[in-house]
Amino acid sequence: MTEALADLPPAERELHASLRAEAARSLSPGGLVLWAEGALALHRMGRGPEVVRAWIEAAPPLARELGEDVLPDLVRDCLRLASRTSGAVIARVLATAPLAARRLGDAALFRGWMAFLDTLLAQAPRGLRPLLDHLDELLGVLTLGGLRRWALWGAEAHRSNPEEQMRYFALASAESKAVLQRERKGTLFVDIHRRIGAYLRALWGRDFAMRPTSGDYEAREGLRPFLEAGLLHLPDAWDDWQGIAGADIYRAAAAHAAAHVMAWRGPLAADGLSPRQMACIGVIEDARAEALAIARFPRLRDLWARFHGEAMPLDRVARGLLLPEAATTDPLVAWARAEFAGADLASTTASQRIGLALAERLGPGRLPAPVAAPYRDDNRHLWETEEVDWDEAPAPAQRRRYVSVSEMVNEVEVETAGEDAQEILVCATEFFDDDGTSFNAREGRDPVAPPRSYPEFDYRIQLERPDWATVLEKRPLAGDPKAVEAILTEHRPVLQRMRRVLEAMQPQGVQRLRRLEDGDDLDLNAAIAARLDLRLGRQPDPRVMMRQVRITRDVAVLLLMDLSQSTNDVVGEGGERLIDLTRAAATLLAEAVHRVGDPFALHGFSSDGRHNVFYQRFKEFGEDWGPLPKARLAGMEGRLSTRMGAAIRHAGWHLSQQRAARKLLLVLTDGAPADIDVRDPAHLRHDARAAVAEVARQGVSPFCLTLDPQADAYVAQIFGARGYQILDRIDRLPERLPRLYAGLARQG
Repeated sequence: MTEALADLPPAERELHASLRAEAARSLSPGGLVLWAEGALALHRMGRGPEVVRAWIEAAPPLARELGEDVLPDLVRDCLRLASRTSGAVIARVLATAPLAARRLGDAALFRGWMAFLDTLLAQAPRGLRPLLDHLDELLGVLTLGGLRRWALWGAEAHRSNPEEQMRYFALASAESKAVLQRERKGTLFVDIHRRIGAYLRALWGRDFAMRPTSGDYEAREGLRPFLEAGLLHLPDAWDDWQGIAGADIYRAAAAHAAAHVMAWRGPLAADGLSPRQMACIGVIEDARAEALAIARFPRLRDLWARFHGEAMPLDRVARGLLLPEAATTDPLVAWARAEFAGADLASTTASQRIGLALAERLGPGRLPAPVAAPYRDDNRHLWETEEVDWDEAPAPAQRRRYVSVSEMVNEVEVETAGEDAQEILVCATEFFDDDGTSFNAREGRDPVAPPRSYPEFDYRIQLERPDWATVLEKRPLAGDPKAVEAILTEHRPVLQRMRRVLEAMQPQGVQRLRRLEDGDDLDLNAAIAARLDLRLGRQPDPRVMMRQVRITRDVAVLLLMDLSQSTNDVVGEGGERLIDLTRAAATLLAEAVHRVGDPFALHGFSSDGRHNVFYQRFKEFGEDWGPLPKARLAGMEGRLSTRMGAAIRHAGWHLSQQRAARKLLLVLTDGAPADIDVRDPAHLRHDARAAVAEVARQGVSPFCLTLDPQADAYVAQIFGARGYQILDRIDRLPERLPRLYAGLARQG
């Protein structure tokens, strides 16, 4: 720490020394080192002393509010902002960081705040300073999601009027106040969490860890509070509900969640239970936890009873169990009361037994609507599953056993064992198959790549869910490369028609640029002409130099193919499958790009839920366009679903590893993004749109060629008005894809 401080200017070093004693109360020894190193990093950024002073003053209170882990993140964010704004704005961001931390009350929300500032700086840089000047007023009535919508509305509405935009962010215009009023919420968690904590401490004599959920409660339809890892997760804002104040909803929700914690007797097994049975068991478990809490604190019944109605069957059962003395004519409620009254509430066994019987009495049909009372959590903490994700579970170490040739011949059942094989037989001497390849070279292959996690954008809360989707790279199956050669032979006329286009795209070596005023060599013809002009008494042309310029191309292209189950459908009258046309198009594109000489890759994807986004690389960037990539293309097959956002992010990551001035991502798909674990069709479309924007910020140019004739409804939303083409005739796909590449490459 002393070495870091030695490089600071005297004024900042003196300020640091004056605040060190106070900072030591908030920071650990390691935190003090982060404090000093952050000051040095911002000093080396070269944006003026006010940035360093703002950091020195803001870091200790920020760590006191949210912990020391946010300090390195804040420094990195400020360094990223430095390339796009002034030191005064960065200093203002640092100066308001403790205020934002205090109003948001959560480290994850604070990181979302910094990401929001980065977005706002890209869309409305003039509005950032007035927003920070009014931050206390804004965060006093808005959640982070509401502030994001308010700010982005102003940025879009006044994009071409900077003066009006600044008035909007300074809360000086009528529409600014109108949008603010529309986005404001009733009660903010940050304003009430201390009171709720004291309330729970008074009830149970212990502290409960509470955390606000990120984003807006209203923006997430059906979202409820939840318990996870001992934490009480409550919405960061709550509107009044049917005349009940948001503060009372917070108190009821916190008391209910705490009652669950105090009544906790371990999870219930979810295996073999239907969603209907789990919902019914949850209602009975809610009643059990509340009954145990009411036995100690009878007035809790009055707090919870105000939220219960009788609209749906489970609502009536929940109200009947909470108010056992209330009159009822519903036989289902009477039965539930009788069963509940005679049950042993000390364990969850009674909840499971009564809940299963309740599900049976409800009979078959649609899943019953959940209890409408907003204070009740979603009961995710109740369930424990025995499912094993074999793709994520650590595989046992492979054992390699060296054997003789005869034992190899007699024992090997699967000749091409992969990374999941438990035992690998290795021939002590090289043993070659009929095709000339070695058994030893084909067995015990290493995994393609470790799993990679990516965020997923949730449009309902307008925030990204971190590490939400997992991409698993899988080794593609090999087919017969002769099938790909047959495609090239069949479509050779297409490549012949494109010969001139492809030749024009090839680098032309060295070109001389003549008649320049400034160059590397003398242009002899121009010099002679200038000399003649002088002899004749005319004004000579001063452009007597020339320069030799090397004409090169610096384009990397990646074709990302949708390999979902729908690509197995037969299209057209010829009986060809869509996967066959995709294979032909990829083959011709590869041949065209190979002739031009640009580096290219052929990848594909499919998915089976957010943790199983399967990604295959048929041809790598540095790999020759030879028999092996062609064999992989020949073995390409379609299956499962289409989680496009995670695949686009992963393809963007592969392109970011290439050293090229222009990086082109071509997405070939036959339909909208979809997956088995997503019911809302808009969710994955918004996430794919966010993924396209994310890779574009990384310098990648994404473009989509879709085979869905109805794609206008969503593809423009994802890729932009000029970022896609709809192929009206699917049978022309092999010809259109190389031409599309040629056109996009020329645009660069």
